[in-house]
Amino acid sequence: MTAEFTEFIPSLPEEIALVCLTRLNYTAHGVAASVCHRWRELLHSRDFYYHRKRTGFTRKAAVLVQSFPVQSGGEKPVRSPSYGLTIYDPVSGIWDRVDPVPKYPDGLPLFCQVVSCEGKLVVIGGWDPASWEPVRDVFVYEFTTRSWTQRRDMPSSRSFFAAGAVDGVVLVAGGHDESKNALGTAWAYDIRRDEWTELGRMGEERDECEGIVVGSEFWVVSGYGTESQGRFKRSAESFERGTGEWRRVEDAWGVSQCPRSCAGVGENGGFFSWAEFDPVVRVGACGVDMGGWTLVTGSEYQGGPQGFYLVEGKKEGQKGKLVKVEVPEEFCGFVQSGCCVEI
Repeated sequence: MTAEFTEFIPSLPEEIALVCLTRLNYTAHGVAASVCHRWRELLHSRDFYYHRKRTGFTRKAAVLVQSFPVQSGGEKPVRSPSYGLTIYDPVSGIWDRVDPVPKYPDGLPLFCQVVSCEGKLVVIGGWDPASWEPVRDVFVYEFTTRSWTQRRDMPSSRSFFAAGAVDGVVLVAGGHDESKNALGTAWAYDIRRDEWTELGRMGEERDECEGIVVGSEFWVVSGYGTESQGRFKRSAESFERGTGEWRRVEDAWGVSQCPRSCAGVGENGGFFSWAEFDPVVRVGACGVDMGGWTLVTGSEYQGGPQGFYLVEGKKEGQKGKLVKVEVPEEFCGFVQSGCCVEI
């Protein structure tokens, strides 16, 4: 830690004071930040987040884009489902809702992307839930203050794109524009500077692709071109921030289905589909890798009940089992996508 983080608690050596504040659970950060200006600066700082991460005092949880319960009138729902953010802590077993985005109090933009960056949530793009028009909105949620801020818009509209975060920078690539043309362009968003920077183009256009971060590399898995809608590519492209270049890898995606939300990383570094892992999650599968555990959701058949399971480690190619998770009724809705947040 830098020298600016000193004398946090009077008459207590700075090393001990820092240890005390580091051990605070993230749920207490909001109260602690109101103690004094210096505590607030510390708790909100990027350096303190990475210090807690290095010393093992962050906690990983799954954040899910999940449908709210729909009230029914007779046999048909009275309206289309709306989506919010659910957070699940596998250690405590606690389920909770993230506060709604103020601009969209009745539900998130449809098909928005949600990624985690430096312990914060970033919601990008999607379709306006009322007009179904694509939006370029960017929102950041801070767990310490339990509040959202609207940030600089994406430079252009795109739908069904890949997204991920590497070293404090959010990366987006692919998808399609408002005319349904597949895109090969990519951008980087600096969460601290609130700035977008254009990256080099991928080798080819990739619509309905999936973004996965492996180490320091951002992978854009599969997708399809404008003239080949629905015929998913077996290749993937990897972006390395150090070189600023894309690298194409053939036969990275071994199945002919959409990779969105269901693509996982096996122990050998290859990609696989959670929909093929077990028949009980073969429809609408979604996997959220939390390091030691992966939360997998899905149904056994179209229209079937949503199941929630934990898998220890990365069990592709092994005899890993799905361990059923008991979920409160209000959190049993369909999971459209998700990410891991380290708070």
